[in-house]
Amino acid sequence: MDGQQKARGGPARSGDASDERELVDRARDGDTEAFRALYQRYHRRVYALAYGVVQNKEDAMDVVQEGFIKAHRYLDRFEGNSSFYTWLYRIVMNLSIDHIRKHKRVRHVDFNDAISHGQDDAASEDSLLPRVLGQNPGKSLVRKEIREQISAALAKLSDKHRAVLVMRELEGMSYEEMAQAMECSKGTIMSRLFHARRNMQQHLLEYMGGQKDLEA
Repeated sequence: MDGQQKARGGPARSGDASDERELVDRARDGDTEAFRALYQRYHRRVYALAYGVVQNKEDAMDVVQEGFIKAHRYLDRFEGNSSFYTWLYRIVMNLSIDHIRKHKRVRHVDFNDAISHGQDDAASEDSLLPRVLGQNPGKSLVRKEIREQISAALAKLSDKHRAVLVMRELEGMSYEEMAQAMECSKGTIMSRLFHARRNMQQHLLEYMGGQKDLEA
């Protein structure tokens, strides 16, 4: 799980925490090399998050750049109650959602990477995507169509529901990590995730029902 979590961009773990705090302290004191080190450590992770929400490379790059600029500008407000990455994650997530609202674009998220590389133990036990796709093993065309329907269903979700699905299904984040990133309670996260999955399942059930009617 640790390897998958790091690959997917989970918050800093205990091994990195002291080093991260040192970099943050130095960056606060005006050390540009320290902030550059934070950028090098996390920019790919938050880019994956931004792209998962806005679904456009250029827009995701703009969001990430704005996120780091904002983090640098308000670094003195970072209190250290969470990891720097969680704080940065929250900034980039909010900017990504704001971007979607501002441009009102319908984005389709590609779940291929999350599905092909599997899910960590924390997410796999209740993950929506492998359960749906697992109903059609070996049928590549059907699985491709279902992925397209999943993307279409995701685009219909509210911003907050889409965000929790991206964090859970693509990032493999725990409920506690998601609550920190979204600045809400664990119960709120679970509720949003429940409603998001229910809405997606309803869309997929309608699609599958239509397919059965065509095959009859």
